[in-house]
Amino acid sequence: MSKDAKHEKHKVDIAFGIDIGGSGIKGAPVDLATGEFAAGRVRIPTPQPSTPAAVAETVAQVVDSFDLHKDVPIGVTFPAVILHGVAQSAANVDKSWIGTDVEKAVGAASGRRVLAVNDADAAGYAEVQYGAAKGVPGVVLVVTLGTGIGSCLVVDGVLVPNTELGHLEIDGHDAETRASDAARDREDLTFPQWAERLQRYFSVVENLFWPDLIVVGGGVSKKHQEFLPLLDLRTPIVPAALRNAAGIVGAARLAAHGAH
Repeated sequence: MSKDAKHEKHKVDIAFGIDIGGSGIKGAPVDLATGEFAAGRVRIPTPQPSTPAAVAETVAQVVDSFDLHKDVPIGVTFPAVILHGVAQSAANVDKSWIGTDVEKAVGAASGRRVLAVNDADAAGYAEVQYGAAKGVPGVVLVVTLGTGIGSCLVVDGVLVPNTELGHLEIDGHDAETRASDAARDREDLTFPQWAERLQRYFSVVENLFWPDLIVVGGGVSKKHQEFLPLLDLRTPIVPAALRNAAGIVGAARLAAHGAH
């Protein structure tokens, strides 16, 4: 295969995903046909303080760890509400990110065109394209249970960004303060006790959105048999399939399709 043909194949078949988190910045090229990594993932610790300049430079280092053609799409996840590339909030990263254009900051440091997306949206979108919700038409809700509650809403394959359903007020409480995995750990709840809170949360959510499928992610999804069978919902609810790869995969897929 000629060099030009190889580059053409990369433009069509490969995109690069980067997952920006509070402790680590991880990246890998993604085979868009399969949703699998096309090479081993690289992880560099998140700089402290995690200012825009420092994080953008670290992202550039991750990208430069790979021999990527300049035309390969780059997608980055970010722990914030992202409106047209600009961070409106900041979770687990420096507050100076608020109001910063993530796409421009990372693009300038890496010398590439970049698409930025909320981290839960990226992970959820990956589940719809390649994971537990692949091939499911209609309304899919992906909920990540972790330090908080992240959410991703996809309608007939189209992402509805920044839903922030972990912050629904339910029974006078911000939902994630009662039903997140961190709340389970903090209050030393048994899985049946926690399932009662999840039942309340998911009942409210399904009555608002009437999804065709709910997918549950986050590290605790590995223990899904401990709590999902205890829930009594009309909506089918299943564990996520992609685990830690989901953010990178979803960011790459969205970048390849130019979605916001």
